[in-house]
Amino acid sequence: MNAAIANTSRPTSKSITEIVLPGLVESSGLVVSKRSLPAPGAGQLTLRMEATGMSFAEQQMRRGKYYQQPPFPFVPGYDVVGIVESVGAGVDSAIIGTRVAAIVKTGGWATGVSIDASTAIPVGPDIDPAEVESILVSGITAWQMLHRTAKARSGQTVVVLGANGAVGSVLVQLARSAGIRVIGTSNARHHDYLRSLGAEPVDYQAVDFVEQLRSLVPDGVDAVFDHVGGPGIVDSWKLLRRGGTLVAYGTASNKNDQSNSQLPMYALFARLVLWNILPNGRGAHFYNLWAGKRRQHTFVGRLKADLAQVLALLAAGKVVAHVADRIPLVEATRAMDLAESRTTVGKIVLVP
Repeated sequence: MNAAIANTSRPTSKSITEIVLPGLVESSGLVVSKRSLPAPGAGQLTLRMEATGMSFAEQQMRRGKYYQQPPFPFVPGYDVVGIVESVGAGVDSAIIGTRVAAIVKTGGWATGVSIDASTAIPVGPDIDPAEVESILVSGITAWQMLHRTAKARSGQTVVVLGANGAVGSVLVQLARSAGIRVIGTSNARHHDYLRSLGAEPVDYQAVDFVEQLRSLVPDGVDAVFDHVGGPGIVDSWKLLRRGGTLVAYGTASNKNDQSNSQLPMYALFARLVLWNILPNGRGAHFYNLWAGKRRQHTFVGRLKADLAQVLALLAAGKVVAHVADRIPLVEATRAMDLAESRTTVGKIVLVP
């Protein structure tokens, strides 16, 4: 075996703290637990968590409404940034001590996490891990929706719903850095923030907010990014000019709906498929970060390439990471309550 990838350190198990989602509970029902994390297996590495996130995904998981979430109980945590502490057989030991990021979907809310080494995304040592965490999934999501799905380009105009949110705020910045005009919706209290990012704000709580959007671009826009879904998706579709693209990436309007968690998603899929079939000269897509997972090598390669683009813009000051708050992992209940209050700008980050 090549000495560079031989694992001679014989890593042992370690004690970690994690947050368990035991079932359909209020935020106060999150459980702080301790367990032993086994040594990494072949092809794996173990991270010492430096930052993980509180996102809409975990909020939906608590309600049992996140698409294809695992059965209860489980440890939430969509993504994680940390230092590699040990590696399993077949993994280059030179990676030990370096900072990496990973998108794990679940399991990130823990002080120690084991992942497949192939999914680790290198992160420079000079970047604040909380800032990386705040734009990890949101940055990759925003980049791929803007450049891979909508293929937006300089001189075009786009609408971003919920432009003050974790994904929305990064979308605005990426679009503006590419010379794209952005109209963003948010609560009026966030309008100054949107202006600071270079967006033109519209109050989504105004009775005539759709008409306000249409009045700003009477001929229609080149792309709409909609995380809300529900009946309002029709308004987003109607905002498009011929040749425009609708990118749906959620069903936030059904967040508190106690009915079947999958029905709103299926209904949205069906509507988008129908719009794409009709000869209307516009495109409708549902963005899913995991869509290319079956082609593992391509999937991971794109994640690494797209995050590198976002981190380069962050280092150049063209994208600003907005950390809404840094909250200890064991206070995950407080973090979820804050996230669900919808009063924050940017992403809430959990730290050890």
